[in-house]
Amino acid sequence: MDRLTTLIEKFHLTVQPATIGTANLIALSDENADPSEVQFYTRGRSEADPDQRLMFAAHVDWGGPTNPLIAALPDRVDYDLTLQDDTRSLVALMHAEANGGRCGAQSVLSRLGEALVVRLLRAQMRAGRTQVGLLAGLADARLSRAIVAMHDHPGRLWTNADLADIAGLSLSRFSELFTKVVGETPMGYLRRWRLILAHQDVRRGDRIDAVARRYAYATPESFTRAFRKTHGVAPTALRSV
Repeated sequence: MDRLTTLIEKFHLTVQPATIGTANLIALSDENADPSEVQFYTRGRSEADPDQRLMFAAHVDWGGPTNPLIAALPDRVDYDLTLQDDTRSLVALMHAEANGGRCGAQSVLSRLGEALVVRLLRAQMRAGRTQVGLLAGLADARLSRAIVAMHDHPGRLWTNADLADIAGLSLSRFSELFTKVVGETPMGYLRRWRLILAHQDVRRGDRIDAVARRYAYATPESFTRAFRKTHGVAPTALRSV
């Protein structure tokens, strides 16, 4: 079971070189000029510190607050590279690309940056440092099975009993644990996930009735009401943008 791939594929991730004043991801080195730490500011810009040994600065754009992965992270993530040899090598390569002035460096840095962000997410899940929210749920071996099922098949007519069975928990225990760890009920999360995907589909130009059926809404009208409540506008308003 892959807990991250579906989420990663649904939100376009870009990593671009940036100045320290506009970056939200920076890599720092130790006294030997080896990569030592990555700092990711999920809701703002990096903090300039003249005493830090800056290797490179970048701006990560990954769907902003609509991305539940970003919403599940704290405002600042500190990723210690001390015992992460593979990731240190990755950061060293990003440093070389950012400062080498070679052709194609922009594309290479973006691809390497994507890999770095995924490794950062894995580390957060392993360390159990995520706040209440999606990543905390994905870090739980039982809840993650149900969450991945919702991510992979958002249009299925899921019930709490279906999801509890996938998680290997009783219905009452599943509902209690999901709400405590993820911060909302299973059906509440499923509705939000469907409407996040629906927003993308409508912006892409998909027909409203097709999107409604895709995400298990009985009628286009019920879909429109739910869409407006969540996103503040009717789906038809996005079609004209």
